[in-house]
Amino acid sequence: MSKTIRGAAIAAFALFASSALAQQDLKIMAPAGPGGGWDAAARSLQQVITQTGLSKNVQVTNVTGAGGTIGLAQFVNTAKGDPNQLMVNGITMLGAILSNKSPVNLDQVTPIARLTGDPLVIVVPATSPIRTVKDLEAAVKADLAKVTWAGGSAGGADHILAALFTKAAGADPAKVNYIAFSGGGEALAAMLGGKVTAGVSGYGEFESQIKAGKLRALALSSGKRMAGADVPTLKEQGMDVEVVNWRAVMAGPDITADQRKALAETIEKVVKSKEWAEILKARGWEDYYLAGDPFKAFIKDEQSRVGEILKSVGLVKS
Repeated sequence: MSKTIRGAAIAAFALFASSALAQQDLKIMAPAGPGGGWDAAARSLQQVITQTGLSKNVQVTNVTGAGGTIGLAQFVNTAKGDPNQLMVNGITMLGAILSNKSPVNLDQVTPIARLTGDPLVIVVPATSPIRTVKDLEAAVKADLAKVTWAGGSAGGADHILAALFTKAAGADPAKVNYIAFSGGGEALAAMLGGKVTAGVSGYGEFESQIKAGKLRALALSSGKRMAGADVPTLKEQGMDVEVVNWRAVMAGPDITADQRKALAETIEKVVKSKEWAEILKARGWEDYYLAGDPFKAFIKDEQSRVGEILKSVGLVKS
């Protein structure tokens, strides 16, 4: 068979696989509760895949607990060899796998693509006497135990930021008083109810409450300011701390190379669509798309980086 004919055959098969996907029911797992970033990412994928006709029926399921590792374990078991199942995850899951000593890890799933990256925001209730990063830093120095933080699961991006802030303030990050919530809605309720000192989440998740004056944004965790958000970064305010909360999509174990290629092409069509661009803008998410071997390499690097951060702040033992 000539190279031209072989190439045409491969292209034809990929087209067939992609069109076959459109005829299948697609399941997307959000390994966390409703109202958080993974849930929003999963439902955004559902919306765009349906709108663009890439699949006629897309179902989103929520599996909560242990920073996504309960969902990951379930996904590894139920999605094996199934090209019609996807799972949303991100940096939080890397930390949770380590801190929870999870028996399953990301080496057991098939990476498809990194989707979004957004800065975290540190907020306090509007009624709080803490008005600036310096105020929060002073509170941490004065009595670390009295400063309570609300955020996502233990060992995740929110927890990492709270610990790094504590360390930068000169206190023991291993003793940070962090309360983990499985969904963004629960963490928000704790903040609005004045039950915690400060909270951490993606800016997009708190934007409406910030703009409504219910929450006070102290700082972003990104290296530069975010367009459309009048919030300074931690680095601007003298704290050398930077964390990007990325989210990605994975397929199940043991799918074929052709099935993986078809899924990757579907996700590429999603992230290049005008519908996806509108969602990014509406939610304040940054386009952080990365696929293929570069994404696999990124996952490996992040596993090492997050592991070192968690060890340095006492969340994971060496």
